[in-house]
Amino acid sequence: MRRTKAVSALSLVAGATLLLSACSGGDSGSGSTDTNGSSTDVKAMAVGKAETGDSFKLADVKGWDGTVTVGIDDGYSGYNNNTPDTNSSYNTYILTAVIEDSFVLDGNNKVLLNKDILDSADVTTKDPQVVTYKIKPNLKWSDGEAYNCKDFYLAWLAQSGQAKGSDGKNPFNAASTTGYDKIKTATCKDDLTFETDYSEPYLDYKGLFSGVAVLPAHILEKQTGIADITKLAPTGDPAQVTKAGDFWTNKWKGFDKALMPASGPYMIDAFDANQKAVTLVKNPNWAGGKGGPSKIVVRAMEDTKAMATALQNGEIDVAASTQPDATAAQTLKSLSAQGVTYGSAPQLTYEHLDLQFNRIFKDDAIRKAFFESIDRKAIVDKLLKEVQADAAPLNSIVFFQGEEGYTDLYGSKAGLGAEAAAKTLTDAGWAKGADGIFAKGGVRASFKITHNQNARRSQTVEIIISQAKAAGIEVKDETDANFLKGGRVSTGDYDVALFGWSSAPFKSQSRSIYVCKASGGDQNYQNLCDPKIDEAFNAAVKATDETVKTQSYQAADKAIADKYASIPLWQTPSMWAFKGIDRVYMQSYNGVLWNAGEWEQKK
Repeated sequence: MRRTKAVSALSLVAGATLLLSACSGGDSGSGSTDTNGSSTDVKAMAVGKAETGDSFKLADVKGWDGTVTVGIDDGYSGYNNNTPDTNSSYNTYILTAVIEDSFVLDGNNKVLLNKDILDSADVTTKDPQVVTYKIKPNLKWSDGEAYNCKDFYLAWLAQSGQAKGSDGKNPFNAASTTGYDKIKTATCKDDLTFETDYSEPYLDYKGLFSGVAVLPAHILEKQTGIADITKLAPTGDPAQVTKAGDFWTNKWKGFDKALMPASGPYMIDAFDANQKAVTLVKNPNWAGGKGGPSKIVVRAMEDTKAMATALQNGEIDVAASTQPDATAAQTLKSLSAQGVTYGSAPQLTYEHLDLQFNRIFKDDAIRKAFFESIDRKAIVDKLLKEVQADAAPLNSIVFFQGEEGYTDLYGSKAGLGAEAAAKTLTDAGWAKGADGIFAKGGVRASFKITHNQNARRSQTVEIIISQAKAAGIEVKDETDANFLKGGRVSTGDYDVALFGWSSAPFKSQSRSIYVCKASGGDQNYQNLCDPKIDEAFNAAVKATDETVKTQSYQAADKAIADKYASIPLWQTPSMWAFKGIDRVYMQSYNGVLWNAGEWEQKK
């Protein structure tokens, strides 16, 4: 989900949502290795070949007639990645080559204007804030229809949070409205000029109209009978708004070639739901660089060790995992003689435990005791050290390690030991039963940790079960292969959810996860609600001064920690390896295909 991406983690959506989601020793292919095991050559691959200054476009390199097969951890589920049940990193990893964004992130997470589709995107007025987008002329979707301002307008309409249908409710079920809800009006001045007028300042505007959010308005118009989407205001004809919202929310799931054209260098040609495989082919109407392989097959491979073996056996050409595994890392790093290059880097993704406030964790003491019982360092040392030698527990929810504003808020709360956890429960009136488990008022300190099918997550829970048991807390492991994409996580159907949030480098995207639902917490699946959190995020999002903005996010971070709401485990390292291609870099939000259109065949 997009913190917006849940990284199976789901993904928060780039720009407005989070998505639900380094190495030691060994050779990595060509060149020497750094302390984490990545080839020194890999670092140079983080920059686009035609990237200049603050702008990005695909380099016009020589393409080749061939198929590249890419392995990722989980499968594709929807063309519209901006609804709660489709909002996943793994959709983003595929759609990044299919749907163009207004701003692009390179491998260094630098925010770059996408010059393949925009001439400019500028703040044309500061007070009130107005941002104007100038779209390049003569762009087309893969079905031959014009790519223009109406596509941007639809992205705003759907995620503005302002739409009202026939029943008075918003028919657009957007994963998040953060940022878009600050746009008071959006106007197509002409086919190529899109103007957004903000109700208050919003420094993270570059995160909007990105995250594969700009979908084909002409398809929606044809399917709903709406003559011109730009004439439909959020509070316009309720029947028309309902039609538009229903189509946007429900009809762009799975794959239907007639309804799902591409604006990027590749288009989806086929989707095999049983095999969890997506086939991409060149978009014949793509106006940018013509490089890259003629076909890319993306396969879901939930077992990271099997993914590494598949690369070793020549079944795939790129292994790209956001689920680091020590054994798989060892295998990948051993393949240099086969021409394999290995890389690893910290992602803008954090693995964490979300506590559901509508269940047993209504009780403050059980939340605090659970935190105290978990030794995160022991988990990190066992599961991540082979992948990233300097891996350590993450001690913030809003900031990543090394970022300005990062403060250790959890070192004094988590991992205090079984004795401290037991004392917390005893002082709050819980008593240990004959089975060694605490209980109070007929309720046992017993609950499940739910996660998707993932070996490392199962190992994580196994360790937590032992740690919690020593404190008189019973933890059970619940594995649900569809947990992150079947509606359970987004409806709060869990005691504790174990997954990852992945985000573009815009802190405002965290807001929708942690503010009260009534205040815009579209991705607040754990039913957390605290006025201190809301106030701090609201101050941060509308700040016009960077210092005030950082201080406000720090206040939000502290308020979340003081509530004992979520336990950050670690900043997740990615690991990838490839052969037969000149350079591949796993972008921390968009995966390896972010610049697949400029891959060149390695002889």
